[in-house]
Amino acid sequence: MSSKAIYVNTGGGYDKVSLGSSEAAAPGAGEITVRLHANSLNYHDFAVVSGMWGPSAPRIPMADGAGEVIAVGAGVSEFAVGDAVVSTFFPDWLDGTPLVEGFASVPGDGIDGYAREQVTARATSFTRAPQGYSHAEAATLTTAGLTAWRALMSDDSLKPGDSVLVQGTGGVSIFALQFAKLAGATVIATSSSDEKLERLQALGADHLINYRSTPAWGEKVRALTDNRGVDHVIEVGGPATLEQSMIAARIGGHVSLIGILTGVAGQLPLVQALVRQIRLQGVLVGSRAQQQAMIRAIDANGLRPVIDKSFALEQIVEAFKYQESNQHVGKICLSF
Repeated sequence: MSSKAIYVNTGGGYDKVSLGSSEAAAPGAGEITVRLHANSLNYHDFAVVSGMWGPSAPRIPMADGAGEVIAVGAGVSEFAVGDAVVSTFFPDWLDGTPLVEGFASVPGDGIDGYAREQVTARATSFTRAPQGYSHAEAATLTTAGLTAWRALMSDDSLKPGDSVLVQGTGGVSIFALQFAKLAGATVIATSSSDEKLERLQALGADHLINYRSTPAWGEKVRALTDNRGVDHVIEVGGPATLEQSMIAARIGGHVSLIGILTGVAGQLPLVQALVRQIRLQGVLVGSRAQQQAMIRAIDANGLRPVIDKSFALEQIVEAFKYQESNQHVGKICLSF
């Protein structure tokens, strides 16, 4: 069946974004057809659509897709027609240690994504959505939610009483703040905006640091923790923030390398890492099993994502320009 779809032409760029149509075939064995209703925006999607890392062929963008199952192929017992589902970032990484390098299998990058009304895919390309979630809320989980969950819960087993540093008000950082508070951790949050810091405080942040007025914020974090440092750092800034993150971490602390907002290359403060025995862990989203564990936790505690603003599917360029403005707190979604 033909339905609306957004396409980004080879190389990417806002001027190469167009509205078209796509065909969703009847589901074969092991497949489901999903009527999609929402996407959420991530920095990786921005890189594809804006042309920073444009696609090598015309591509339907967006890795995060949520909707309703409308047809089920032979042999599929996990889903039934009417189930609310959400996509997985790595359709081939179902469980266990990381098995995927790069983005060749990622929807919206190496393969067509979910900026479309209907899709037929392997059942393992989706999981159930949390109970009671809107489709837009569910769409926030695929990339940002799972990245934060894996960093804190899978890679480093967050415990009650631990301390966590989060940077800014993007999707990963907000989810990390929410998961950390649910686990009974203390959260220190940074931002360049006092107004955004107030929003972080309302979400449960225990300590706030304006990194613009406090450039040596790593030392401020140490001061707030009796010079011990935090157990976990959600590092989304990249080269320009990594040194301060390492200063902020405790001896033997865990720094999750997630974002590249300040670039893709820089000097590694190696002595800092060595003498303080810091564990640096690259994090590229997570597995399907980790997503299912996260959703079980959400169902148990009722966490709701923070959605800043929603746009129509056809407003995808406007949505990414809004993301570029850095006004948002939490997630930006497309709802259709």
